[in-house]
This record gives sequence, structure tokens and C-alpha cells, in this order.
Amino acid sequence: MEQSISLKDMNAMPYAVLPTQQKSAPYKVLAKSGQEIHPLKSYIERAHHIVIVSHDNPDGDAVGSALGLHFFLQKMGKESAVIFPNTYAQNLVWMDTERISLNYKDHPEKVTAILSECDLLFVVDFNRLSRAAEMTSLLQKLEIPRILIDHHPEPDTESFHLGFSNTQVSSTCEVLYRVIYNELNPDYIDAHVGACLYAGISTDTGSFSYSCSHAEVFLAIADLINRGLDTVKVHQNIFDNFSESRMRLLGCCLGERLVVKPEYQTAYMYLSREDMKKFHFRPGDTEGIVNYGLSIAGIRFAAFFTQKEDTIRISFRSHGDIDVNDFAKEHFNGGGHANAAGASSNESLEATLAKFERLIPDFYEKAIRQK
Repeated sequence: MEQSISLKDMNAMPYAVLPTQQKSAPYKVLAKSGQEIHPLKSYIERAHHIVIVSHDNPDGDAVGSALGLHFFLQKMGKESAVIFPNTYAQNLVWMDTERISLNYKDHPEKVTAILSECDLLFVVDFNRLSRAAEMTSLLQKLEIPRILIDHHPEPDTESFHLGFSNTQVSSTCEVLYRVIYNELNPDYIDAHVGACLYAGISTDTGSFSYSCSHAEVFLAIADLINRGLDTVKVHQNIFDNFSESRMRLLGCCLGERLVVKPEYQTAYMYLSREDMKKFHFRPGDTEGIVNYGLSIAGIRFAAFFTQKEDTIRISFRSHGDIDVNDFAKEHFNGGGHANAAGASSNESLEATLAKFERLIPDFYEKAIRQK
């Protein structure tokens, strides 16, 4: 008879073991070349002014991991400041973002002052300091320990004194959960911490439609539920909390800005500056819209283009083993994950869309048709 293994036992092991098969390690521990690795707990215990930073245009995983870590550190008896390079989506405000965090774009002087007193920096949900946009130079100048917690490929190891990385899991929030279990103390995970972690996991998996084919993520969620997590409430806060104008913006995308290329199993949508002005765009209103392309039968590659002031932001999504990360890096100076990547273009919206259309046939032949 196979012996059952509890979640607590699994997380205490150097790698998770299910009764029938061995799983991969919960994360890789990274360090600078020649850097002595100290326990994470020792960095936290020595620190007096901790700062947590996520990437620009923070999504659910960035906000969830930053706020989840903040509330966890509070339970440890440590205070921290949460800083975002710019603002976050309004459907994430329920995590107490307005009270807890500052964003650099609106408060550059306050953020600069906070960073000047910082003696420990946590970087969550991005793998290189350049993803902090206008804050990059400030972070690079900090001569303090920098701790990375992330799930994106190719982390810039030399920028961090200590890092915890796993590119095979659902989200940074899942990595953070594993780090808490293995390096710190899971007894400090309460309902509020759990809600933040679940927010990141659920949004970075498209509400559990991709990047969640491993059993451990659901075991982690089961543990969070046992600690007070209300999954229904979190789901409602995130996915049933949009403004009327956002719903009309979505209607514009689906009704007027959707292009389907069935011969290439590809669909894309786009929004111009005029569209966004017409529908009173607010940060976060376009979050998740790219996934609607993949909900069309037969479509395996989807893209979404939004025209900002001086650039075109692009989101790519795919099904199965179609790698959009390589596509984003090769053609649009972007990157991310195999099934979800971001990129940008400095050309006009029309030129960017035309370039994408030119690339589709070749990408279909090389990356989609044979899969």
C-alpha cells in the first residue's frame, strides 16, 4: 500500500514527493558569483528598513506577492514598505494596496527617501532590475542585500545577493509560498496572506486555465484554505469587480478589434489611444483580455496590442507547447514564459500590426503546425 504524505511533510522535503512520482525541486537558490549564501531568515532578522518592489504595470501576481510578503513579515514582527514603479489595476485594491503601498510615478520623492533608508530589498515577480522601469537606476545604486523571489526564466543572478526561482510553477506567489514553507515559518500564513497568494496564483494561471498542471499548486491552495482563505471571495474581488466602462472596452475589443486567422490558428486584438480614451481606460482594464482569443475553437496563438503614449504594449498567449517567449524575444524585444509573454514596439500601431501579420505565417509553420 502506498504511504500518504501530508502537505507539511512535502514542503519540508528538499523536493516534493508524491506517492507515485518524484517532482522537481520547489525552487533554485541563486547567488552572485563568489557570494556566500546566508539563510533568508538571517537577512530578515538583521534588517530594520525592508522594502518590497515589483515590476512596472504590476499585475495580480506582482501585487499579490508583494502584499503577501508584506503581511507575512508583519506577522514576523517586521515592518516593510511596498513600492510599485507605477499604478496597479483597480480590481486589486481590495488587498489593501492604497493603504500599504506607494508608486514611484506619483510619489518619486517619497519613494526615493524610503529607498535611501532601506537596508534590505525584496524584488518580487521580475528577474532583472530593468523591469522596474524608471526606478531601475535607484535600485541599482542600493548597496544593500537584494533578495529575488520570482518565476521568470533567465534571472539576472549577478544583481541579487540571494534568489529563489522556479520557472516551472504557476506564479511568483507559488514560489513565495514554497519559500515561506522551506525557509521561514508557515505558521505565520493567515487568511490575509493566503488571499494575496491566491490572487497571484489565480490571475497568473488565467483562473486556472494554464501553468497549473502540477499537483503541488492545488495542495498549496488546499493548505491556504485550511488557514482561512476564502477562494470565492477572492475570485469575486478580482474577476467580478470591473467598472461598466471596462466591460464596454472589452465589448469593443471583441466586437470591433478582433482579427481571426483560422488558417494560422491565430487571433489578435488591439486598442488605439482613441479607443482607450473613449472608454475611460484605467490601469488594469485590459488585464486578461488577451486570453479571450484563445477561447475561440481552433485558436492556439493569441496576441493583444495596446497603444500607449510612446509605445505599443503587446501580450502573447498560447496553448500547449507553442513557445511565445521565444517569439516575443526574437521579434519584439520581449519575453516571459512559454505560454505567456510580454513585449513592446516603438513603431506605430499600424506598423506593429503589419509586422505581426507578416510574422504569423512563418511562426505557424515553425512553431504551431508541427505541434
